[in-house]
Amino acid sequence: MLLLDDYIKYLQYEKRCSKHTYVAYKNDLDQFIQFMNDSIGDFDIKKVSSKDIRRWIMSMMDHGMNARSVARKISTLKSFYKYLMREGEIEQNPAQLVNSPKQAKKLPTYVREENLNQLLDLGLFSADFEGCRDKLIIALLYGTGVRLSELKNITESSIDIASFTVKVIGKRQKERIIPFPKEIKVFLEDYLARRAEIGGNTNFLFLTSKGEQVYDKLIYRVVKKHLSMVTTVRKKSPHVLRHSFATHLLNNGADLNAVKELLGHANLSATQIYTHTTFEQLKKVYNQAHPRS
Repeated sequence: MLLLDDYIKYLQYEKRCSKHTYVAYKNDLDQFIQFMNDSIGDFDIKKVSSKDIRRWIMSMMDHGMNARSVARKISTLKSFYKYLMREGEIEQNPAQLVNSPKQAKKLPTYVREENLNQLLDLGLFSADFEGCRDKLIIALLYGTGVRLSELKNITESSIDIASFTVKVIGKRQKERIIPFPKEIKVFLEDYLARRAEIGGNTNFLFLTSKGEQVYDKLIYRVVKKHLSMVTTVRKKSPHVLRHSFATHLLNNGADLNAVKELLGHANLSATQIYTHTTFEQLKKVYNQAHPRS
């Protein structure tokens, strides 16, 4: 469908969305188109009504899809039809009149400070190339709160050891500079010495043992393996370390707006979810300490 192809190119080249994002949008729209074809046969994407979209929502929920996933798909349709309005293809956005199902608030999973200190301080990493690399991966994810995609694309020249900062390219190609803990300088120097032995023809900081840029699954495996040594939390992913970074900063008195900038969030609302986590911690302290609790 030409309009859909144009929209995906718009996301890819004008909005500069990540591949993960525009592929997810395309999948959502393909599913909607398939539903409409199955329901009524050939149809005009420009003549879809709010009623059609609500029927799709009911179908997804009848098949057991959770409210969060349904809401994301509605958001995709709203964005797509907003694009068609901007291009003059339609006069009204049919998805704008559709409400998303209510979602239960899901607090971010994080690892306790003492567990991460144990991981980084007790010699749980080997001294070879992979051990030094893996330790630096964990330390940077937790020490800076960067996303997996940002970590993977860090280059040697992005690191300023003298000022203890790293430059990353975030969503929509937005650049930000993040400070990192001084101990990471030692981890970095150990890793770079081992990295020089590996070689490789790339400027990316993190390499495989074959001298190539690391890939997503490798980073996931590294994080899961090492978090399993110190915590029993069910989810063990790079994003859990990002959650831990934000939660621990707020628990220790960091300003919410400062945490927003460090995380690279576009809106404060995205950062505020961590205040729920810190409030849970406050309630726990209160219940343990107050004589009448």
